[in-house]
This record gives sequence, structure tokens and C-alpha cells, in this order.
Amino acid sequence: MQSSFHSSKTDTAEFLKKIRKIEIRTKALSHQIFAGEYHSAFKGRGMTFSEVREYQWGDDVRSMDWNVTARLRKPHVKVFEEERELTMVLLVDVSRSGLFGTSEATKRERIAEVAAVLSYSAILNNDKVGALFFSDKVEKFIPPKKGRSHLLHIIREMLELEPESDGTDISVALRFLSGAIKKKCNAFLLSDMMDVSPEGAPLYEEALKVLVGRHDLSVIRVSDPKEAEIPAMGLVHIKDSESGETFWVNTDSAKMRSDYKEWYNSFVGQCKSLLNRYKVDSVELSTQGDYVKSLMALFR
Repeated sequence: MQSSFHSSKTDTAEFLKKIRKIEIRTKALSHQIFAGEYHSAFKGRGMTFSEVREYQWGDDVRSMDWNVTARLRKPHVKVFEEERELTMVLLVDVSRSGLFGTSEATKRERIAEVAAVLSYSAILNNDKVGALFFSDKVEKFIPPKKGRSHLLHIIREMLELEPESDGTDISVALRFLSGAIKKKCNAFLLSDMMDVSPEGAPLYEEALKVLVGRHDLSVIRVSDPKEAEIPAMGLVHIKDSESGETFWVNTDSAKMRSDYKEWYNSFVGQCKSLLNRYKVDSVELSTQGDYVKSLMALFR
């Protein structure tokens, strides 16, 4: 009993140490780099209706209220005010494919750190932040709130949550957010985006189309350098982390490696094409190297 208690105490101490480490690093990045970028990126994106007034020279014609204009027979425009408080929601992919990593971190570890940086940026700007963890179902939803204790709760879940399902279904997360948050928010989807058909085509287009009509969505695709192509290593026993299926692959086969590379490039291309079609800002981050410049480019 004493040994078990001591072990539990050690595990808790190590876990708190891990949380503290990620808090210090991400807080520093948010303070030094992203606070200003975050504010300038989202300033003015949260607007609330204020009133209708008569059109004045120089007003944006896109703000015309045609119903009032027709009724009063004089041009009128809608007046909006910038909302001081914005809401950020993180859609965090916790499927088994995120456990893959061949260099500095796994995809899930990189996703957790980037999500923490975004969360701190929101808190520094006095905004609310929430998180939705998903696999092929919604694993957990933390409604948006303010404050450091709420932020640490989100970070704890990022590090501790064990998904009940192994697969990936991005549509589930997008549909849930569309229904759960009524007020327009800034949503960040953090995933490897590997929710595709055998041909590499995205399976979440319809849900994406609905969501972008209600919220501002940005996509952060996290990948590992070794995913783009398979090295020649002879006969290799491979296990699909999501389906559990195992099979042998002859990586010395030039055709096999070429076919895989072609599929991967098709998957990446179709993902980018879909996001561009719906005007979704996106960036690709690697498990290797520094991600700061890429993330700042997304904010700009």
C-alpha cells in the first residue's frame, strides 16, 4: 500500500512538472510573439449589430439595409460595433494517428503545445477559450471560459485525455461546433487531416461548408517528415494505429514507394484545394524544427 501510494505521488508530481513546463514555454511564446499578432489578426472580426441609420457619403454599400431602405424610401445602413470580447474554440484531434512521430515530438505532442500557445494568446487578450477533443466521435467538450485555472484545465486534458475511439472523423467535430456555439467564434482545427477516402479525398467537405458559414475557421495541419515518403528498409511489419490492422510491406519496392508518395501528395493537394475553395486560412506545421514562423504567418 505504501509503495503504491508513493508511486501515485511520484506520477502526480511528474505530471504537474510536465504541465508547468508546457505552461512556461507557451506563456513565454504568447507574451513575446503572439499577443500582438493575435490581437491584430482578430481585431474587428467579432462584430455585433448596433443600429440602423441613414446613409452618409462614404459609407460601405455592403452594409446597406435594403429592407429599411425600401420601407422608408431613403438609403439606410447597418451600424456594427467591434465586440471587445472574442471566443476561441480549439478543435483538437486526439485520434491514434497522432501518436506517430519520428523526430522531436509526436504529432499529438506538437498539437498540444500549439493549442496551448493559442490558448494563452486568447487569455492574454482577455478572450474566452474552449476546447473540443475528438477522434471519430466527440471525446470531450470544454465550454469557453476565461482565466488561468480554466486554461490549465484545458492543458491538463491535452496531456492526459485517453480517447475511447481510435479513428478520425473531422465531420463529427465540425458539426458539433456548428451546433454547440451559437455566437460567432474563432475556431482552430488542429489535426493531421487524415480523414480521407482511399484516393486521398477529404471526407468532411459538407460539414466544413456549414461551419465556415457560421464561424471563422483556421486549420493547422501537423505532419511528420517521414510521412511524405517511405524509405527503403526491406520487409517491414506495419500496424495501422487507427484500424489495428497489421500487414507486411516490402519497402524495397520502388513502385510501392512511388505509389505511396503519389497518394500522399494527392492527399495534401486535395486538402489544400478544399480549404482554399472555402477560403479557410491554413498552415502546415512539422513535428521537427521550430513552428513559430509558420504560426505567425497564419496570424498575418
